[in-house]
Amino acid sequence: MSEPSKVVAIIAATPALTALLAMVVAGDSRLKVRQFDSELALIAYMRLARVDVLVCDFDREGRPAYEMVEAIRLNGELLSQEVPVIALTRVITPPMRHQAISAGIDEVLIKPMSPRHLLQRIQARLRTRSVVGVLGGYRGPERRNRITMPAPQPVPARRETDNVIPLFPDRRRQQLPLLDS
Repeated sequence: MSEPSKVVAIIAATPALTALLAMVVAGDSRLKVRQFDSELALIAYMRLARVDVLVCDFDREGRPAYEMVEAIRLNGELLSQEVPVIALTRVITPPMRHQAISAGIDEVLIKPMSPRHLLQRIQARLRTRSVVGVLGGYRGPERRNRITMPAPQPVPARRETDNVIPLFPDRRRQQLPLLDS
């Protein structure tokens, strides 16, 4: 029996870019592509149907992409609350990077890029689960469940009686005066 088609939602900066990306992604017969002109239409669709990957654009008019993704992550009414997200942007700035991580955006691609590269990234996201989905909900910037390390212990200072000969003597030490006997 064949695997059900995966749904890819695309909401880009312009309708032309959305159509171009959708055309290339639709070339994979295992994917169903849904194009959206507004965030409102996307949210309404996500209340009714499941989305397997979301492609959004930081350069859209209106609310920034990271705010839209945060709203999706926090909206309990959506069927695809933990959807993997691939964002597109012209340039990444340090504040944008922090906002994308905080919102739970899985990947950011720099434009201009090949639409086939986007297709490859979508296929890779479908093969590997989203970090957000693996952990059972968004946990903020530290969402990879990293192992806690023990606190570093200070190394005790060496004593003068150690059997260690310094390679370079410390000339800063004060010379002890020689006693005349």
